[in-house]
Amino acid sequence: MKHRIVVLGAGYAGAFAAGNLARRLSPADIEITVVNAVPDFVERMRLHQLAIGQDLTFRKLADVFAGTGVRLRLARVTGVDPQSRTVTVAGEEGDGELAYDTLLYTLGSSVAHHGVPGVAEYAFDVTGWSSALRLRERLAGLGAGGTVLVVGEGLTGIETATEFAESRPDVSVALAARGELGAWLSPKARRHLRQAFDRLGITVHEHTGIEAVEPTRAIAADATSIPADVTVWSAGFAVHPIAAASGLEVAETGQIVVDRTMRSVSHPNVYAAGDCAYAIGESGRPLPMSCASAGFTNMQATGAIIARLTGGEVPTTGLKYHGNHISLGRQDAIFQMVDGDVRPKSWYLGGRTAARLKSGVLKAAGWGIAHPTFGMPKRRRRLVTEPDQAGVRAAA
Repeated sequence: MKHRIVVLGAGYAGAFAAGNLARRLSPADIEITVVNAVPDFVERMRLHQLAIGQDLTFRKLADVFAGTGVRLRLARVTGVDPQSRTVTVAGEEGDGELAYDTLLYTLGSSVAHHGVPGVAEYAFDVTGWSSALRLRERLAGLGAGGTVLVVGEGLTGIETATEFAESRPDVSVALAARGELGAWLSPKARRHLRQAFDRLGITVHEHTGIEAVEPTRAIAADATSIPADVTVWSAGFAVHPIAAASGLEVAETGQIVVDRTMRSVSHPNVYAAGDCAYAIGESGRPLPMSCASAGFTNMQATGAIIARLTGGEVPTTGLKYHGNHISLGRQDAIFQMVDGDVRPKSWYLGGRTAARLKSGVLKAAGWGIAHPTFGMPKRRRRLVTEPDQAGVRAAA
């Protein structure tokens, strides 16, 4: 019987992982199934562009995995049972149950409401395909002189605010930050960021926590009312409660607690990668939810799975950030180098050069998704007779 690998989610972590597994493991020994709720690969790093009305073409997952041997199941994951090693799904093909021998959990994250009244009812976000399209429709109907408030001063908030201001100079764009705008950047990069906001005419409300969202305004902690025909909520991410409900050990965030190899500390046949993995980086702190973390963790998870199934030595993938890349519209960006403790170095790259570098990163990621196996090798590794025992030996 073939070893069944099931990958939940086909975002940056899941799609790359499935392709890597198919490229390096023999189809005579394994079968790989990817479960995803939508038929397209969603480039999450570009959803703010989609929301503002730019024409983007996302790849069909059926085309992405064609010829790779990876099976695609378009369905929504409704439950995981690590005791019986099954996953329950619901979709157009009907409800069903998938059995697995190894599970790679990469369901990602969604927007975190933080219990703020009105966010669920009135705010928009750019964390998913459907939510970005909903925002796109709302912005298309927003006339000149309208107001847009972006809540959150992280990467998503900054990129969203600058993209909107550049693409829609006829509307007023503001950003609400709990702290100082760009406080985590070096002084020179912070100055570049502020200059970009000034150039684009973005109003910044610093040290402003939003306590409620209403249809045409947001209410700050000090009771200040900020006009907002459209509120875009980008104040953090949250994972789906499925992992916690399944009995897997999770952190307070709901993320699956994993060891250095991205293996669940409570269930050795389950691995996690991307936003849903509670992984400790080389800085000694949990990795942030980001596309970069998806890259680190999916490489570590797939390397560990392959090694344990084939009796090899488990490799160690670096879990260290080298910098943050922030788009400031289509013609400007910041690349901030960081040290081992994720503190900003004095050096940064800005302007058109940084924007071209960010564009190259996005294109490279898109190419990688379009070619998930990077060309099938002539020879792929066979599994050992008893993969579970090989896993025990490799982990020792």
